Formats: sequence, C-alpha cells, structure tokens
Amino acid sequence: MEELRILSPTGVCGSGFVESSFEQGLAQKPHVIGCDGGSTDPGPAYLGSGRTAFPKDAIRRDLRLMLLGARRLKIPLLMGSAGTGGNDVQLEGVHQLVREIAAAEGLNFKLALIHSEQKKDYLKKRLREGRVKALDPAPHFDEATIDRSEHIVGMMGADPFIRALENGADVVIAGRASDTAIFASVPIMRGFPEALAWHAGKILECGAASVVQRKTPDCMFAWVRKDHFIVEAPDPALTCTPQSIASHSLYENSDPFRLVECSGTLDLTRSRYEAATARAVKVSGSEFIPAQRYTVKLEGAEKAGYQSILIGSIRDPFIIRQIDDWTARLEERIHSRVKMVYGDKLKPDDYLLFIRIYGKNGTMGALEPVKEIRSHELCLSFEVTAPTQEIASTIASVIRHQALHLPIPEWSGLITAVACPYNHLDRGAVYRFNVNHVVEPDHPCEMFPMEIFDINRDSEKKLAA
Repeated sequence: MEELRILSPTGVCGSGFVESSFEQGLAQKPHVIGCDGGSTDPGPAYLGSGRTAFPKDAIRRDLRLMLLGARRLKIPLLMGSAGTGGNDVQLEGVHQLVREIAAAEGLNFKLALIHSEQKKDYLKKRLREGRVKALDPAPHFDEATIDRSEHIVGMMGADPFIRALENGADVVIAGRASDTAIFASVPIMRGFPEALAWHAGKILECGAASVVQRKTPDCMFAWVRKDHFIVEAPDPALTCTPQSIASHSLYENSDPFRLVECSGTLDLTRSRYEAATARAVKVSGSEFIPAQRYTVKLEGAEKAGYQSILIGSIRDPFIIRQIDDWTARLEERIHSRVKMVYGDKLKPDDYLLFIRIYGKNGTMGALEPVKEIRSHELCLSFEVTAPTQEIASTIASVIRHQALHLPIPEWSGLITAVACPYNHLDRGAVYRFNVNHVVEPDHPCEMFPMEIFDINRDSEKKLAA
C-alpha cells in the first residue's frame, strides 16, 4: 500500500461528533475507523467502580454510527479503553451495547474482545521476579497494594490490535489501551514507518481537538504515506495549521519531543509541519526509537473510603479578611466535636477533612501566586472522607453546624457565617489511583487475552479465546 486512510470520529466515544462530518469522512474511503473509548482524565472513580464517564445512551449513539459506517464500507472498527477505564466490567458493558446494536440493525461481523484487566496472581509473580518497575512519581507498590485494588489494568500497545485483525476481526473492542496505539496499529501492520504511524495516531486520538478552534467534538482524517502523513478535519469549517498540529503533538506530554509507548519512543525533534492546503497539514521527519525492553504501564484504583461534601458561601467582609485563621479554628472545632461524638472509636487519622476556598486559592492551593483576596464573596467546599458513609455523613453534619456558627472577634450575638444551598451531599464510595508502574512481559500480547465472537442479528457465537 502506498497510502493508508484513517478516520477518527471523535476524541472519546460518548462525547459525540457531527454526523455530517462523519459522513464526509466516510466519503473519503478510509481503510479503518478508530476511536478512543476512555481515559484517566475523569479520575480514578470510573476505573475503581466500573461506571462509565459518559452516559450509556451517549456511548450507544456514537458506537451505533461507527458500527454502521464501518460495516457499510466493510472496514475494521477499532476501539480502545472501552467504557472509560477499560476494566472487565466496562469492557463487557460495551460488548453488550455492540450486541444490542447489531441485533437492532441486522449487522453481521466478527468481534474481538481484548481484555486488559490484570490477574492479581500474575502481577504478584512479576513483582517477585523484579519485573514491575516504578515510574516517577509512584506510590508504594507491593502485594498488599495488589490485593486491595478494585481493578488494575495494563495499557496495551499496538500489538494486541494487530493480533485481533490478523485473526480476522472486523470489530475490535479493547480494554485499556494507549490512545495512539488504536490508530498506529493498522499502519504498522501494513508496513508503514512506525514513526509516522505513531505520530499520526497522536494527532488522530483526540479527533478534531488539533484544529485551530474546535466548535464541538468532531472528526479528523489522516492519509498516511511512506514518508509523511497529512491530516485534515472533514468539516469544511474547521482548519488545521502547522501550529495547531505541532501544538497537539505536545499535548499531555511531559517532554515536548519524546512520546513513550510500550514498544519504543516517538521522537519529534526533527518533525516538520507544513501547510498542505489551506485546511490540511503535512507532517514528516518524525523518528521512532525502539525500546530495549517492551513494557506495559499499569493503572490501578483502590477504595479510599466514603465521602460527604458540603458547599457554602461567605460574604461577610470581616470573615473574608481573616479567612485562613477562621478556617483553621473551624477545623479545630470540627475535630473536637467529632471526638465528642465518637470518643476513642474514631481517631483523627481515620478520616480526612479538606476545605477548598474558591475566590482565594481553591484551584491551585499553595501554588496560587495571587495572595490578595479580590472577591467580595468566597465559596467554601468541605470534603470529608471516612471509613463508612454513616461516619462521613455524621461529620458533614458537624461541619455544617460549626461552619454556620463559628464566631469571630468582631461579632456580638449569634450571627451566621456560611450560607449553604444544600444540607450536605453523600457521594458514596470514592477511589484513588494507587499504581504508576510498568511491567516487563515476555510477549507484547501476554497480558491481554482475546476472545473472538461471531456476531449476527439473531445470536452471538464464541469462536475462540
């Protein structure tokens, strides 16, 4: 092949895309459609709980259009990080949506499901062998960490997608995957330079995010050739420029020139970005440095406890002028009152109280360079995390009452402080990331078992595992 054409409908399945843009992309006869299905961007709750960041109906809408388009052109559809975090619960949820859409639309195809959730015994074995290595920064990681994790996934590279396609899959739904690997896999399989495949994937993985000004989540199209690739948004109202594409190459990277993947590093030091047309950009000169050892990044989430929150505002100028002292005294009062309620049954280390002050440093905390409060009112967010929801809710009630009536020297009589639009809100279980490590497997597909199904309008038949 001298040219491989790739259509990316959107940055993440469920965020939506313009249907007319998608049809314009299909009219350019892509060889493959790829779409990211998730991210760690929404935080650890989705990996930990198995819920999806986007509503089920939103995912169904995007998935239906992609499936119909791919089957109309008889080209592969690839999705990675299915269901947000890519754990087995989320992967199965997207699998069920695929089955429902196929039945409703009368579609027939071969489906590959690639699992990314890791068996705890496997991780313990690799840990004992010294083949689990910490990234920087990384929390402490041992067998106890593995045991208390709700889910741990491996971030697959291009190889599991290639294996699925080589086994005849028309549709590939994968667990957690490198965003770029979804798009790089087919060019690599077809013999295109890895550097161009990975760099094109980097631009495609966020859909139309690399245009000059994105109106809404939308499509991006790429023509990958032997010595360059060209990208252009199907919507004629959207424009790519050398600057917009170069800037997206830097997006979400700690190093502006080096993007690390399982199999190596994409080096953008010598990359060139040139206007191909008024709306399209030509990229060349990228290099790929193969890794000395293949690694798979791990992502894990564990339950941090149960949480309640309280949101209120302060407009009293006397309190605002001494807000740091007031919140410090408030924290002391809350801890004192909690001890009165629970005695020695609950120690201060058993729960976490956090106060954010919006209008002062609520966004950046101690990193906020502006020290002077310039607002006539402040928003306070009180967050308590405890071993049970009942304890968290009880402490939230203590917070409300103490924050409402904590006096300052300028007051006389009983005056209220925080105006709360809600009594308090119980969030339920909350999670935290607990892994930032890589594994050194024996084989790129070792950690990613695959199942293949024959899907038709009436039934599903498992062909292999």
